[in-house]
Amino acid sequence: MKTFLLTCLIGMIAGAIDILPMIKMKLDRHSIASAFVFYFILPFVILDIDLFSLAWWLKGGVTGLAMALPIIIMVAKEDKKSAPPMLIMSAVLGTLIGIAGHFLL
Repeated sequence: MKTFLLTCLIGMIAGAIDILPMIKMKLDRHSIASAFVFYFILPFVILDIDLFSLAWWLKGGVTGLAMALPIIIMVAKEDKKSAPPMLIMSAVLGTLIGIAGHFLL
């Protein structure tokens, strides 16, 4: 139960970090909700996946980036300027999720 709650907390923090700039830019609520849910669920995937024995610090960034690619491709169709920040945030937050999970769980 403790692991589940800590994973939820990591997801809520990552989601909040991602959506704060979105709220500031006044993006639509569906985009904000989608981003929050993505980063809320991502720690469950990152912390339970074994990716070809990748180092723990690399696994989060690779997984975060891979999971975000379909969304980024879809968004890039309408707004090409959003793709680079989304790529960066998915890699950075994925890495931070992996680091947090390694040290907290």
